[in-house]
Amino acid sequence: MDDYLIRAITTNKELRALAVKSTEVAAEAQRRHQTTPVATAALGRVLSGALLTGSLVKSGEEILLKVEGNGPAGKIIAEANQEGDVRGYISNPDLEFYTTDNGKLDVARAVGNGELSLTKFMSMKEPYKGSVALVSGEIGDDLTYYFTASEQIPSAVGLGVLVDKDLSVKASGGFLIQLLPDASEETIQLLEGNLEKIKSVSALIEQGMSPEDILDELLGDLEYRVMARKNVQFKCRCSRERSYELISGLGRDEIAETLKEQGKLEVRCHFCNQSYSFEKDEVEEMLEELDKENTAEEY
Repeated sequence: MDDYLIRAITTNKELRALAVKSTEVAAEAQRRHQTTPVATAALGRVLSGALLTGSLVKSGEEILLKVEGNGPAGKIIAEANQEGDVRGYISNPDLEFYTTDNGKLDVARAVGNGELSLTKFMSMKEPYKGSVALVSGEIGDDLTYYFTASEQIPSAVGLGVLVDKDLSVKASGGFLIQLLPDASEETIQLLEGNLEKIKSVSALIEQGMSPEDILDELLGDLEYRVMARKNVQFKCRCSRERSYELISGLGRDEIAETLKEQGKLEVRCHFCNQSYSFEKDEVEEMLEELDKENTAEEY
């Protein structure tokens, strides 16, 4: 089953519901960043959370989800858009093997105390940023608190990543349920009861459940209509051309000094860990172009 996300609304128009299977997304992030199990789980959850949140913005817009705690994980950042593309990284991909008392990967210990922030980049408008204190470091609980406290939308978020013994990703995914303004007490109680039954979203995906199956579990007898279905993928926007432009913006002296010390210039993308190397002749050509531009400006 390919990775994909669905966005739905109950026919009584009381709940908005989203679910995503992101196993290949988390696996690609693990491969690119060579993360250890706890780092894989932490980054995978943030990537899924970004996909769910990014699906709520308009076409052409995107979001940046950042979790910054005082634990050894450091910053965890993911960017996603409405089309289902996501990229992200964790500051410390080589986390120790933290586990909870019941043997699960201890993401909360790796994250620690700190802040979760969400920035929305909207076309023709200034970016909007909201932030809240981390309430658990488990990411799902923290996003639940963010939507409720910062955006005043009562929500429930579940995120999970299951890592195999060989460090590969067995399952990854999540869900986001939001109450709409006319939600009845009966609907709220039904949802709360169903949420209590789901202990691990990644376990459901490992069992072969699709995003539709997960919404069936969450919404129970409530009928819903799927409004959108989209494939999701780990996709970075970096390129050799963009890296060249980045280097050329550093300034002539810094470029020349680095070239003298290293014999070449190399740029590594934080989001996907891809490296772009520029050999001596390419950099010298860049310096010549910068000299021409500077001379033209003088006249």
